[in-house]
Amino acid sequence: MPELPEVEALRGFLAEHLVGRVVERVYPVAVSALKTYDPGVWALEGGTVDAVERYGKFLGLRAEGAEGAGGLYLVMHLARAGWVRWNEKLPDAPPRPGKGPLALRLRLAEPPGTGVDVTEAGTQKRLAVYVVRDPAEVPGVARLGPDPLADGFTRESLAELLAGERRQVKGVLRDQSVLAGIGNAYSDEILHAARMSPYKLAARLSDEEVARLYEVIGTTLGEAVERSRGLPLRDLKAEKKSGLRVHGRKGEPCPVCGDTIREVSFSDSALDYCPTCQTGGKPLADRRMSRLLK
Repeated sequence: MPELPEVEALRGFLAEHLVGRVVERVYPVAVSALKTYDPGVWALEGGTVDAVERYGKFLGLRAEGAEGAGGLYLVMHLARAGWVRWNEKLPDAPPRPGKGPLALRLRLAEPPGTGVDVTEAGTQKRLAVYVVRDPAEVPGVARLGPDPLADGFTRESLAELLAGERRQVKGVLRDQSVLAGIGNAYSDEILHAARMSPYKLAARLSDEEVARLYEVIGTTLGEAVERSRGLPLRDLKAEKKSGLRVHGRKGEPCPVCGDTIREVSFSDSALDYCPTCQTGGKPLADRRMSRLLK
């Protein structure tokens, strides 16, 4: 799933390639991905892209002049298997709905044939596309907590968010209404860098632990953004995977201490961690069966 660093890289790439260009046609290929119907996606046609923005893990294109002077936003959530592809030469024929991964195509007026495809692999279709006059009209955007890379996000801000949280810190980090943009992979990376158990209750973190968590949130996400900056879109997924130290590396040695990285599996996800670095050498049990082994 694309998280904050990958979506930020997508934002930068699309801003470079789309801003100042006119939307010629929009083809909604997978109607199931459309979550709004008024205005329709066709209302974007004729508008000039004047901004590409990121809201947590949401990506937004603003088309000035579409449906009047106020403009419209095309807001996307790529979910688990969605992606954005840049094309230098799109087919002349309009795409047809089918079983392929293409969900939406945006064709630019100039240069001729250029545009963007929004795709989704797999059978679980969770990609979401909205056309709105204000990004806050998208329910997921309206619920977002602060962006951890924003200038105004401080250690005190994090401490306030964690105070009273009786949930495990792993779940709190993934909660988009608490912090915007962190998902399963980077929460594993952040907790490993902070030397913190994913099962630790957020409200029980000491001042020192909150300070350490705040520091590694910034460095982990910031370094991932820098690694991704300027890469072609086709390379971003590989860059994310290569930069991860524990997530998705079950059975491999921890790059810090050499212990074997372990995994806890859930119904639709898994967390990865190092026992020596994070849990005092104790393995975590599957939460479906028991709690942390004593």
